[in-house]
Amino acid sequence: MHLGSWGMYPKIKSIVWQFKNKKILKTILHNKHKMIAFGNGRSYGDSALNSNVIRTKQHDYFLDFDDSIGLLSVESGMLLSDILEVFVPKGWFLKVTPGTKFITVGGAIASDIHGKNHHIEGCFSECVKEFEIMLANGKVVSCSKEEEPELFKATCGGMGLTGIILNAKIYLKKINSKYINQVTIKTKNLKETFEAFEAYSDQPYSVAWIDCLAKRDKIGKCILMVGNFGDDGKLDYKSKKQKNIPFNFPRFTLNNWTVRTFNWFYYGRAKEGISKQKVDIDTFFYPLDAIGHWNRIYGKNGFTQYQFILPKEKSYEGLEEILTTISKSGKGSFLAVLKLYGKANDNWLSFPMEGYSLALDFKIEKGLFELLDKLDEIVVKYMGRIYLTKDVRVSKEIFEQGYPNISAFREYRKKHKMDEKFESLQSRRVGI
Repeated sequence: MHLGSWGMYPKIKSIVWQFKNKKILKTILHNKHKMIAFGNGRSYGDSALNSNVIRTKQHDYFLDFDDSIGLLSVESGMLLSDILEVFVPKGWFLKVTPGTKFITVGGAIASDIHGKNHHIEGCFSECVKEFEIMLANGKVVSCSKEEEPELFKATCGGMGLTGIILNAKIYLKKINSKYINQVTIKTKNLKETFEAFEAYSDQPYSVAWIDCLAKRDKIGKCILMVGNFGDDGKLDYKSKKQKNIPFNFPRFTLNNWTVRTFNWFYYGRAKEGISKQKVDIDTFFYPLDAIGHWNRIYGKNGFTQYQFILPKEKSYEGLEEILTTISKSGKGSFLAVLKLYGKANDNWLSFPMEGYSLALDFKIEKGLFELLDKLDEIVVKYMGRIYLTKDVRVSKEIFEQGYPNISAFREYRKKHKMDEKFESLQSRRVGI
């Protein structure tokens, strides 16, 4: 069958293997093919693509919940959306969640995903007590920071290249409302944006939409949204019904003019200065999930998200140069998300570091990869790195410069013969 990621680029022919139990999975792993796990297909690039993939989404049962400490045990194919549907009404929420709830728990671990609260809570691996994983030889291992710590550091952020995650125990956080008390801060340039992030750094959640086509003294203007859960006892949460985009938009729909127009309207609708709102979970955490197949707006050729992070002491200067480069290119992104991050963890391929990250969506078109190559050079210049979960084209040379623990990861994979069984298009490209 033809298989693709959320970015719809690339699309490849792939044999999809499915298993009902551990015995069948072990048999699948014993054949000669190199494989990679495939969950719900929401990674943006080629990290879960190969000519042979193992589908895990159907393994989505709740196994246990200890409400005295908020410890949830689930199979790895469980979607975050299903966890929310069941547990928000009971007064529990995910400790760490990305900008979509339609990913699997196994995928969250493999990407070591992060959210709007990384500066407070860190990555997803911080809320993982343990997980069970089948290795290349068919052996099932229970893994945690204390038990098999090297396997834990390799798997969390390891992009599925250490084995097939079977189930996991994760901690949820207690809440008393489905609403977020949000504060919105409208800034006029990058200096004001950084000042606002620092002024509200004590808030549990923060994220900014940034106008990446603004020029000169308006470069870096943004709408920053910070917030925390309310305390009104209203927990009657139910996911909003999606409005579906039924077909791929024509390629010309997204262009410099339409992106500028969108940015003008989006920035203009926010009140000047500081304002307050009360918004629900889906509005604050998952705004794009309200639109089914929103990836189709980029056309049949697809899109890529370019996400990088820079060390905090270099973030201002680096972002200024990158935003200037994008503005001059005219290849703007109306989905441009800026976030503040706390300290890095010990996982070998985990993306975050203390600093600022910018994520930008670009449709696949002529000249795009040349622009991204230029941005790569700036990212490396300021000692940053690229996020593998969003990537579809970064070179091995650029990738390696951002991840100082890459040798440890490669050596661990080779030592345990993981490189002989688990492989993706991405892993071949960047040499992991």
